Amino acid sequence: MTDAGSIGETLLSVTDLSVDFSTMGGTVSAVRGIDFDIRKGETVALVGESGSGKSVTALSILQLLPYPTASHPSGSIKFADTELVGAGQADLQKIRGDRISMIFQEPQSSLNPLHNVERQVSETLIIHRGLSKAAARVRTLELLKLVGLADAERRLTALPHELSGGQRQRVMIAMALANEPDLLIADEPTTALDVTIQAQILELLEELQNRFGMAILFITHDLSIVRKISDRICVMNDGKIVEQGETKTIFDTPQDPYTKELLSAEPSGEPNKAKDGAPVIMEADDLKIWFPIKKGLLKKTVDYVRAVDGLSLQVREGQTVGVVGESGSGKTTLGLALLRLISSKGPITFRGTEISGLRPREIRPLRSDMQIVFQDPYGSLSPRMSIAQIIEEGLKVHNLGDDAQERDAMIVDVMKEVDLDPETRFRYPHEFSGGQRQRVAIARALVLKPRFVVLDEPTSALDRSVQVQIIDLLRDLQRRHNLAYLFISHDLSVVRAISEHVIVMRRGKVVEHGPAAQIFDAPKENYTKALMAAAFDLAAVEGVVGT
Repeated sequence: MTDAGSIGETLLSVTDLSVDFSTMGGTVSAVRGIDFDIRKGETVALVGESGSGKSVTALSILQLLPYPTASHPSGSIKFADTELVGAGQADLQKIRGDRISMIFQEPQSSLNPLHNVERQVSETLIIHRGLSKAAARVRTLELLKLVGLADAERRLTALPHELSGGQRQRVMIAMALANEPDLLIADEPTTALDVTIQAQILELLEELQNRFGMAILFITHDLSIVRKISDRICVMNDGKIVEQGETKTIFDTPQDPYTKELLSAEPSGEPNKAKDGAPVIMEADDLKIWFPIKKGLLKKTVDYVRAVDGLSLQVREGQTVGVVGESGSGKTTLGLALLRLISSKGPITFRGTEISGLRPREIRPLRSDMQIVFQDPYGSLSPRMSIAQIIEEGLKVHNLGDDAQERDAMIVDVMKEVDLDPETRFRYPHEFSGGQRQRVAIARALVLKPRFVVLDEPTSALDRSVQVQIIDLLRDLQRRHNLAYLFISHDLSVVRAISEHVIVMRRGKVVEHGPAAQIFDAPKENYTKALMAAAFDLAAVEGVVGT
């Protein structure tokens, strides 16, 4: 949050802005007559759920929408007295990346996978400042150090895939700040990050804002972030700004029903508890997953990446075991190993049968009993298959259902169970919202009547209100079918709402584990305390979590 004394005159003024998209089905109004201002040195948060028009508004400021498919039926966007709507490419080129910069939500897809860090950061310096390659290299190194990228000089030659999520986001921030812009647009810059890295990035943005005196338009659906960083809030719903005002006023006395709904959308309720003496469904003892590091002409193994290093766990019938930790801690690797989708060492027992040594054809009959739901439902569902075909695929593989008619009845039943309209089963994934697609992914797993389900970040790509619905659904399904869950997430408020037992991982090892109430209310280890502080207080954690 900016010091009130450092906020200056109006820098950006948006007046009666509307955005329409021409589609085969007609005109879609994405933004409808919105007004807001941003002053120099100020942070304004634009909040709302997916589809509310936040990102379209941000892209309109830089005139990056796909014209002429997109159009502005009305409105004005003035930046320092320059009208941006309808401005020529030459004028826009002078502003983009120089006076106005943008940080995108997913750095992995925003960075060029073929170019190293130095080339990507220095490019804007060469274009806008006319620096030589040598001068741009020096300035790039300064920027990378400024944004706190560890071992910055060595990272100059790194490609994006060689960096962690937090490191990639720091590179994106360095690119955005290269020319010391007057306005920084941050579009969901922390959504894909772990809570500890998120806290560090937010603190970094605040420090850089104070240093450069820039204004920030911060776009997010996470109100816990907004409370800490913003001076004013604009709440968007269905293309309109339904409420705007000082941050404290919006949080303390919200006026619009939608704002009140957003503020109350937080995972709550108690996790299901396994019955006393419930049988162990999945068990691992001293599990190790090591990936070799090969170097030299002969590719000799010189070391190992210890993704999971000596982990033991039990998941009982009707129980949810939550697994938390930052990216690279081994959470997803653990889930894949338990399902025998990657190799590991150490016994893994499923319903009393050791499966770690089984060959693929021997484990295939057990596959229907062990299922997984992935983080991104859009990426995990085939865009070329209808919902019915997606759900039916597993039934065909495991020879469930005597004929097409019986399988269709099973599809209808499972869609009802996850609160989807069975009449929509012949539609395709792109015709559904994010929450509906995740329900399809859950239905695809549930139709096989599994006993154990790995839920790998199943809510992290969803809006808060949709997260609440999915958590309620998962708890309900668990009660009905006595399912055992391994719930992997970096969102501790979600983990708290669904997990009976929690495992905290760091660099492949278990830092702490125990009943959820103990882990959340009375953590013993410093790392666990740091996670809790970052998640629930959004306090920066210095020296505890590396980037």
